[in-house]
Amino acid sequence: MEYKQLALAMLRTGLLGFGGGPSVMPLFRHEAVHTYKWMSDDDFGETLAIANTLPGPVATKMSAYLGYQLKGWPGAIWATIWHILPTSLAMILLFSVVGAVSNSAIIAGMIGAVTPVIAVLLAQMAYDFGKKAVKGFGWIMGIATFVLAFVLLQLVNLHPGIVIIVFIFYGLFHYRLVDKWRARSQGGTS
Repeated sequence: MEYKQLALAMLRTGLLGFGGGPSVMPLFRHEAVHTYKWMSDDDFGETLAIANTLPGPVATKMSAYLGYQLKGWPGAIWATIWHILPTSLAMILLFSVVGAVSNSAIIAGMIGAVTPVIAVLLAQMAYDFGKKAVKGFGWIMGIATFVLAFVLLQLVNLHPGIVIIVFIFYGLFHYRLVDKWRARSQGGTS
């Protein structure tokens, strides 16, 4: 009977849960605490806190934990399968439909119409980031970091993740240097 309850509960969380893991947690809580009374509200809160500290999708971790708590490893596998089954089937169906209509002139027109909107949104985001950089660094350093990022990404062809890490470390160094420079300037003028 617990396997059937577990399958139904996880199927509901997989079918009705939209918006990512954290938004599904109230549904998990309802199933685990109120519907089937597998755990108390406090136990659910503690389990969720632990699940959030571990890497990976929180909803999948919670389904595996609930299954494990009820039926050990077979229950963990059972619950996880039933939780991810609706999404997996929906993805297969969606990709099948996309594959079937990918050569359609209507779909090509829709994608063509959306592309400029995406370009404008990306340009707006780049402008906002640039404005923050100029506000934080000043015009000269803002433009210099933009040019350096452009060179590293486009001409040197460095991976974006490496460029981001380089700039994070530079930011740490830059502000320490500015703080030391300001301290010397204020100490020399007084």
